[in-house]
Amino acid sequence: MTLRIILTVVEIALLTLVLAWFLARIARLLNAISATCGKITFGVRAVETQCAVIGPTADRLNAGLSEVVGRLDQAASRAESLARR
Repeated sequence: MTLRIILTVVEIALLTLVLAWFLARIARLLNAISATCGKITFGVRAVETQCAVIGPTADRLNAGLSEVVGRLDQAASRAESLARR
């Protein structure tokens, strides 16, 4: 009877040690993942900062291109009138 009690206590102790070891291993992996996520976040913020200029610049380019389209229409009309002469 006492042998069964001793073996049960040893089994519970071994189970506790194995679970603690796996939990420590999982904690290390999660720390590594957290560090990687931090690096990714830093990179995304850097890209966001560098790309912030694109929006206003694209608006200025579109405004300039709209003006060019209007002038090209005028130039096409003038070319057609010159070709008809």
